[in-house]
Amino acid sequence: MSQSILIIDDDDIFAQTLKRSFVRRGYDAWTANNITEAELYFSKKPDFAVIDLKIDDESGLNALNLLIQQSPETNALILTGYSSISTAVKAIKLGAQNYLCKPANTDEILKALTGDETTQGDVTIEENPISVDRLEWEHIQRVLNEHEGNVSATARALNMHRRTLQRKLQKKPVNR
Repeated sequence: MSQSILIIDDDDIFAQTLKRSFVRRGYDAWTANNITEAELYFSKKPDFAVIDLKIDDESGLNALNLLIQQSPETNALILTGYSSISTAVKAIKLGAQNYLCKPANTDEILKALTGDETTQGDVTIEENPISVDRLEWEHIQRVLNEHEGNVSATARALNMHRRTLQRKLQKKPVNR
């Protein structure tokens, strides 16, 4: 019997491409473009799940929480283009097996889900330290998470003007 994988992502082209890639590797793969649609597959108890962190206006962490409640043996992975340490910690605490930043290919996803070193070649560790801008972004995200998304409270905690913080939050995360 082949293993099954559920892909929850609002980007249908990405989800379908990933599905085809998993099917070629012998997996039964299903896709869902929102949390309501994904709930239909939770009862099938997939072996693996790849969940986008931002699904339309919803959080993939909500989908993860619902999945783990109905199928605790499912190994889940949060995949995101908006990574932060605080969301990674939240995802792991909710039951995610791993957390990956986009772009990630099928081999990287399988390695993160299974821990199988044979699915990908050698992994190189970067020698360049994380940039100061990225550290600032991570810190802001952590403090924002601690204040449950309250921008005013976060600005006070960071000793920063609220408008300055809002401008920083509107920017995309800085890559390394």
